[in-house]
Amino acid sequence: MKHPSFKPELFYSLLNYDKQKFSADLMAGIIVGIVALPLAIAFGIASGVTPEKGIITAIVAGLAISLFGGSRVQIGGPTGAFIIIIYGIIQQYGLEGLAIATVLAGIFLILLGAFRLGTIISYIPYPIVVGFTSGIALTIFTTQIKDLFGLTISGGVPADFISKWIVYAQNFSSIDLPTALFGIISVIIIFSTPMISKKIPGAFVAIVIMTIAGVVMTNYFGIHVDTIGDRFKIDPSMPEPVVPDLTWEAAKGLVSPAITIAVLGAIESLLSATVADGVIGHKHNSNQELIGQGIANILSPIFGGIPATGAIARTMTNINNGGKTPVAGVIHAVILLLIYFFLMPLAAYIPMACLAGVLVVVSYNMSGWRTVKQLMKNPKSDITVLWLTFILTVVFDLTIAIEVGLILACLLCMRRMAETTQVSVLTDEDDIDPNTDTDINNPNIEHLTIPKRVEVYEINGPYFFGMASKFEDMMNRMRERPKVRIIRMRKVPFIDSTGMHNLQNLIEMSERNGITVILSGVNEKVRKVLERNGFFQLLGEEHICPNINEALEKANKIIK
Repeated sequence: MKHPSFKPELFYSLLNYDKQKFSADLMAGIIVGIVALPLAIAFGIASGVTPEKGIITAIVAGLAISLFGGSRVQIGGPTGAFIIIIYGIIQQYGLEGLAIATVLAGIFLILLGAFRLGTIISYIPYPIVVGFTSGIALTIFTTQIKDLFGLTISGGVPADFISKWIVYAQNFSSIDLPTALFGIISVIIIFSTPMISKKIPGAFVAIVIMTIAGVVMTNYFGIHVDTIGDRFKIDPSMPEPVVPDLTWEAAKGLVSPAITIAVLGAIESLLSATVADGVIGHKHNSNQELIGQGIANILSPIFGGIPATGAIARTMTNINNGGKTPVAGVIHAVILLLIYFFLMPLAAYIPMACLAGVLVVVSYNMSGWRTVKQLMKNPKSDITVLWLTFILTVVFDLTIAIEVGLILACLLCMRRMAETTQVSVLTDEDDIDPNTDTDINNPNIEHLTIPKRVEVYEINGPYFFGMASKFEDMMNRMRERPKVRIIRMRKVPFIDSTGMHNLQNLIEMSERNGITVILSGVNEKVRKVLERNGFFQLLGEEHICPNINEALEKANKIIK
C-alpha cells in the first residue's frame, strides 16, 4: 500500500508492531551494522575524509533515513556512488564547501518530496543510470590501484582518469609484494565467503582476517603493511554539531554540485527502494523517501558526516536477514554507534590494502557489466546515451555526465516522438482503421468519397514541434492546388505551441492562396486548446467538424 500522506513508514510499521517483528528486526539490524562498518570506513577514506566521518555518516544519516523515510527496509549511509563527487568537491571547495553542498542537496531533496516529484526520477532513461553507475565503478577501481598494490608514487596520484593510469604504468615496478598479496587475498575472501555462508558479510570477514594477519606479520616477521593508523589519527569521540555557514555568497557557487548530489541521491535511493519493493511485495512512498533522504543529508554534515543515500547492498542484506520494518535500520545505526564508541581504536590496525580490496569488489558489483552487455542489444540511440554517459563520467566528472546524458536523452526522445507521428494523404478509397480487423461488416471500415479539388490529410500522433516541418513538406509535394484542405485530427492526443503556430501559418497561407481549411475529428482536449488560442475566430467555428463525413459535406458545399 502506498501512503498518500507525508508520514514516515516507521509510523505505519509501528501500528501493528509485535515481539516477533522486533526479534527479526534486531537480528537483521545487528548483521547490517556489521556489514556497514567496513563499507563506511572504506567509503569515507576513498572520499578524501577520515574513517570516522564515514561511520558518523552511516550512524546519523542511516538513523534519519530509517526514522523519516518512506520504505520499510531501506538502509541508508555513505555509498560508492558519492566517492568521486565528494572527493572533487573537497579538492575544489574544502570540507566546509562539502558541508554546504550537502545541506543544500538535502533541502533540494525535501523540496522534491514536498512537491510530490518522487516519481519524476523514474523518467530518467535507464541507459543514463547504467552509464554513470558503470563509470563511477571504473573510477572507484582506478582510485584503489595505488593502495591495492602498494605503489610508491612521488608527488601523489593525478586527479584525472587518464593521467592516473599513465602514472600507474610508469610506477608499477614499485609494487610492494606483501601489500599486493594482502589486497588480492582480501578480494578472494570477499568473493569466496558467500560460497560458505551468505549471511556472513565477506567484507567483514576479510577485514578481520587481514587485520589479524597484518598484526602477526608486523610483530613476528617484521613485515609491515600500511594501515589506517599509519595515515589517520583515530578519534572515537562524537563531534560537536556545527551548522554550516549557509550564506548566499557561500552557497551560490555550490548549487551545481549540490544538485548533482541531490539527483544522484534521489536516483540511488529510489532505485534501491524499488528493488526492495520487488522482494518484499510492499510499495514504498517515494515522496516520503526523498524527504527522509533530505533530512539525512541536512543532519549528516552538521555532525561532520558526508552525503548519504539508500544503499542497495545493505538494504538487500537487511531483507535477506529478516528485516521487517524501519526498526532494523534504527538498530543498525545503534550498533554502529556502539562500535564507534568502544571498538573504533581497533580500526587503526586495518590494512589499507584490505580496504582497497573491499572497494575493488564494490566497484565490480557496481559495474553492472551484465546489464551493459544486455543493453548493447538495444537501439543505437540507447547505446549512444549509455557510452557517452559512461565516457563523460570517467574522463570528466559525474556532473557533466548527468547534464549531457539528460540533454541527449531528451533530444533522442523528441526524435522518437517525431518519428511516431505520421502524416498521410487520404485518397478516394476505403479507409480501413488499422486497429480493427478487415471484416466487411465491421462498422469501423469507412467508405470515403473525396471530391476533386479536396485534399484530406490525416495526422496520427502528437502535433508538436517535432513534426511541424513534416506536415509542411508533405503539402509542398502535392502538385495540384486544392480548393479545400481537410486536416483530420482524430488521432492527435495533444498539440503544443509550436504545433499551433505551424497550424496558424498553414491556415493563413491557405487563405492567401484561396484555400479553405477544415479541421476534422478534433478531440475535446485539443479543441479547448485551439479555442483558447483564437482558432475559432481565425478559422470559423463552422470549419471545425466533429467527424470526417461532416467535413466532406462542408467541402462539397464549398467547391460547388
